Amino acid sequence: MQSPRAAAEHLETERLLLQSPDPADIDLIYSVHSNPRACLHNPSDMLSTRAEAEDLYVRWDEHWQLHGVGYWVIRLDHEGIGFCGLKVMTLKDRSALNLFYRLLPSTWGSGLATEAATAVVEWADAHRADDLLTARIRPANSASQRVALRAGLHRTEHLDAQGEDGLDWIYSRRRVPEPP
Repeated sequence: MQSPRAAAEHLETERLLLQSPDPADIDLIYSVHSNPRACLHNPSDMLSTRAEAEDLYVRWDEHWQLHGVGYWVIRLDHEGIGFCGLKVMTLKDRSALNLFYRLLPSTWGSGLATEAATAVVEWADAHRADDLLTARIRPANSASQRVALRAGLHRTEHLDAQGEDGLDWIYSRRRVPEPP
């Protein structure tokens, strides 16, 4: 029987290959997460050293091992350009899969984030349909909001919550009723 991780090892789109990361991707983790533009709306995600990227890779790998899903490396023409995937988290006392995407700024505006996010949402629809799927986005990050909407998520104001760097606006895969 195939493990949940093996079933999610890679996704393909028209232009992209999404693969679970391996140690060879640590330099890309560092390159993306040490870029001030890439982390503008989430400064707590900024990395200062390659050692921090190594630690982040270990956490990502542990997440894959534990949950059978995580962040994929986005590859365009065999070159890593960023990350997109799902993190199991708790939101307002509910388990949720949080959609994450962060790409090198040189790729912005090309539709690649939307293409990757859409592939991940489609994977979640097929393999984790019962899970609450969300994206936490800063109010000022209009580009990320557009990606979430284009990937099929909807604004879900009643789930808004404080994140590490301020208020997170929540987008979800389907309408989530407000509690009574």
